[in-house]
Amino acid sequence: MAALIGRHQMQRKIVAILAADVVGYSRLAGADEDRTLARLRALRSDLIDPTIAVHKGRVVKRTGDAALVEFSSVVDAVRCAIEIQNSMVDRNAGVPSDRRIEFRIGIHLGDVVEESDGDLMGDSVNIAARLEGIARPGAICLSEDAYRQVKTRLDLVVGDLGEQSLKNIAEPVRAYSLEVGKPVQTEVRSATPARLSIVVLPFANLGGDPEQEYFVDGVTESLTTDLSRIGGSIVIGRHTAFSFKGKSVDLRQLGRELGVRYVLEGSVQRGGSRLRVNVQLIDAETGNHLWAERFDKPVADLFDMQDEIVSRLANTLNAQLIAADARRAELAPNPGSMDLYLQGMACANRGANPEYMAHARSYYERALALDPNNVEVLVGLALSDASIAAWFMTDDRASRLAMAEAALTRVLSLVPDHAMGHYLLGTVQISSNRAAQGIAECELALSLDRNLAAAHGYIGLAKYFTGHSEQTEAYIRNALRLSPRDTNVYLWTFFAGLAKFALGSDEEAVARFSETIGINRNYPLAHFHLAATLALLGRPGDAQAAARAGVALDPTFTIRRYRAGVSSDNPTYLALRERVYDGMRRAGLPEG
Repeated sequence: MAALIGRHQMQRKIVAILAADVVGYSRLAGADEDRTLARLRALRSDLIDPTIAVHKGRVVKRTGDAALVEFSSVVDAVRCAIEIQNSMVDRNAGVPSDRRIEFRIGIHLGDVVEESDGDLMGDSVNIAARLEGIARPGAICLSEDAYRQVKTRLDLVVGDLGEQSLKNIAEPVRAYSLEVGKPVQTEVRSATPARLSIVVLPFANLGGDPEQEYFVDGVTESLTTDLSRIGGSIVIGRHTAFSFKGKSVDLRQLGRELGVRYVLEGSVQRGGSRLRVNVQLIDAETGNHLWAERFDKPVADLFDMQDEIVSRLANTLNAQLIAADARRAELAPNPGSMDLYLQGMACANRGANPEYMAHARSYYERALALDPNNVEVLVGLALSDASIAAWFMTDDRASRLAMAEAALTRVLSLVPDHAMGHYLLGTVQISSNRAAQGIAECELALSLDRNLAAAHGYIGLAKYFTGHSEQTEAYIRNALRLSPRDTNVYLWTFFAGLAKFALGSDEEAVARFSETIGINRNYPLAHFHLAATLALLGRPGDAQAAARAGVALDPTFTIRRYRAGVSSDNPTYLALRERVYDGMRRAGLPEG
């Protein structure tokens, strides 16, 4: 029996599923069955089957006018669907509308069970079929899980259909409509712009130097790609954005036409050996400016500069967009899963203390109740649990870390290349005496998203845990270079303070801990470490004041809890912890 169960489990896999059928097939067949069948057979032999083969698909089954196809890659599935739909536009040219063969296509990414005869079973198959059922004729309907895989790889313009209640599917599924074979301007979009939807307009070349045009366009294209990595975002494709190059446009009208809430515009100007980039974020519904920044850099290597500018903008805008949409979400009379997720993110960004983490987690729990398959919400839950455990806000640290790891394992089973998922899994491993594995996960996250500055920061902390604090500073500098105004900067300066303390530079540690508190006063652990270091330096009054400030943020903190939460068995790290315990006692922190 055990062997039989094992074989059955081995048949489970995650695949991209494409479901397609002919629009109005019964009507077409009723009017001229023989001709309709002949046309459909011809399409299969000279278009559909060859296209599926080129894109490495496998036809699972056909039922009359419908087909179910398996792909190992969502990108392959979408490219196959686009090619078929584009070809059908050409083949239907000149054919009366009542005689056209048009396909509807649905695509989903999910877990399936493969039967011994090659058939696929499971909810994921049903979701793909239901998505095909709500697709417009000639269009491709993607689930959110499928869309997330392709939005950074293909130049897509999509309509956000919102959460759809699909027949015999327990939970709503967020869906996106891709209509091919039509000019971009005629794409149908939802009446209400999607959350975190943005278009990056081509940056203006103020100097007018034709030799700088490639750099200006490169900034625009790179920023479009990087912003699309923000969880839950929809970024208009660069081909659409570049159709507005050099034109004077009404931004509110543009927002309505493209169905976006935000517009990013900017300019680049070179003067001698300096390059200046101005950028501003605009609310497309009101025309109000939400955020602006100027970058003034020496001209050295333009491509390196482009990467740095784009990285900083993408990281800053991530926080700005989440904050702006969280404010909108607060006003929603019936908040949905993404409304609650955004409020949770905004709350977590305020600081790693028990109050904010508990509030953030309550938002995520409500969001998950509305949509149990919302990957971004699962990431948020993991973030809150990992933070509560890593920063000593609970006596049940191991349980919280295990909960975070379970959520992240589920995320990565659904979306294997989720950069934030890999990063957070790395933080959990680093916090539970698996630094080598954690560093590898953070490095994998950076290979998926080079702008994920927090991964650099956490690798720096891992170096402290493993007795290599002299290496921490370099990773913190990398994080700050990518995202100097990141919501996590206070954590990175705290990690740098830990490293200075480990290297015996207590005064520098005090400076870094004080810098952390200046950036974000809501992080109790910085107050506790500042208190311990000041006490060891013979400054009891200042140490006690720092301790009181920390306890005000986390009244449940005790030295006993801190002692129980070691993150490594490295002897150098454990010896340093003894110094910290001593300093905390001298500062008057409760023993517990």
